[in-house]
Amino acid sequence: MNQYTLAGRERTLLMSLMILGLVCMGITFFTDDPYHTRFWSNFLHNSVFFTGVAFLALMFYAANMIALSGWHVVFKRLWEAYSLFLIVGLALMLVVIVGLWLHGHHLYHWADKEAVMNDEILKGKSGFLNPVVYTLFTIGFVGLWYFFALKLRAFSLEEDGVSKWDFTIHKKKMRVWASWFLPIGGFTSAAIVWQWVMSIDAHWYSTLFAWYCTISWFVSMLCITVLTLIYLKGKGYYPQLKADHFHDLGKYVFGFSVFWTYLWFSQYMLIWYGNVGEETIYFRHRFDNYPVLFYGNLVINFVLPFLVLLRNDTKRKMGVMSVICTIVLLGHWIDYFLMIKPGALHTAHEMMGHSASTMQGGEHGGEAVAQAVGHGAETAGHAVEHASNFVAGFTIPGLLEIGTFVGFAALFAYFFLTQLAKAPLVAKQDPYIDESLHHHVV
Repeated sequence: MNQYTLAGRERTLLMSLMILGLVCMGITFFTDDPYHTRFWSNFLHNSVFFTGVAFLALMFYAANMIALSGWHVVFKRLWEAYSLFLIVGLALMLVVIVGLWLHGHHLYHWADKEAVMNDEILKGKSGFLNPVVYTLFTIGFVGLWYFFALKLRAFSLEEDGVSKWDFTIHKKKMRVWASWFLPIGGFTSAAIVWQWVMSIDAHWYSTLFAWYCTISWFVSMLCITVLTLIYLKGKGYYPQLKADHFHDLGKYVFGFSVFWTYLWFSQYMLIWYGNVGEETIYFRHRFDNYPVLFYGNLVINFVLPFLVLLRNDTKRKMGVMSVICTIVLLGHWIDYFLMIKPGALHTAHEMMGHSASTMQGGEHGGEAVAQAVGHGAETAGHAVEHASNFVAGFTIPGLLEIGTFVGFAALFAYFFLTQLAKAPLVAKQDPYIDESLHHHVV
């Protein structure tokens, strides 16, 4: 079968899971603190995660094209479908932008003008960390990525109408556009990661952070690729796929899990042993207050894939690959949870304290201050409780976080499966299709 069809049962299941995600988000919103910190941090977390997966699918697709690689061609339509999710990712991030401009959330400390005026570090970064730049970068960069995804998809479909021995489209169009996209995507993704994620902890920065986030996205994308191919092959699609293709995907998961660990350790070591208070606080806060996630992150995303995928035969067994890729995918989702949640909670606590202080000059000053201080104390108590008692939603993902993740995952799956159904699964006229069909790992 070379034409995928999204069956009615699959469609119903995915839509049901999306509704579950919406219900979890609704419960989170109406049971949240006054700034809806848990709701907005959950929304940002999943939006950034799946948008990044779509972006890395496009990056890796373009990189293979430039390298004249052929092993992936038999399933390249899968990466094309993933990359088209960027338009949905842009829509999701526009929701975050609207919340930013309307002060509907306080995920970013730098979004509060008064806080910036009273903070020398934030004031020094205000040329880059401000709502205007955040908006322009998000719309401009993600929109540009989607434009490249559309162009490469269009060229790929155009190739279906020519002889597979005709390299004209591949050489003069696809490779040219891919070569333009790689440097543009590389530089713009670094800037957007600084805006979306690193600026949540606005006083802190790391020159390795963009690399770290990108590799986390990349390993997640590889895991989703493996899981999707196993699912489709089980449904009778992709009979051309061999153990050799899974072997190569497994090598990428293994190799870049090691590289992710190298970045994790390098970032930690350089900052921790540099012993600059403004920098070490990022890690101190996490391994003091979030030890389960901090150390568990390393076990799930390095120790497990390293020990299991080190053997050659495990990368060729779909049962082993499905289990490992599911666990590692969840591990990198938790990795982003750990990047976003502590800073978001701290910012909300700061805003609570700020709100309490600004209420002092009101007409009913005494009563207002008492209420505000009480609320601030309650919030501070919650912050301590989150850190020490592992309260679901901040210190560890709770049921609402898991339900929201399931909803976003269903949205991602529904969208890319719909796109996958719009074109033949295998690009039979690609000049490198024979290399992919006869792919063999020695």
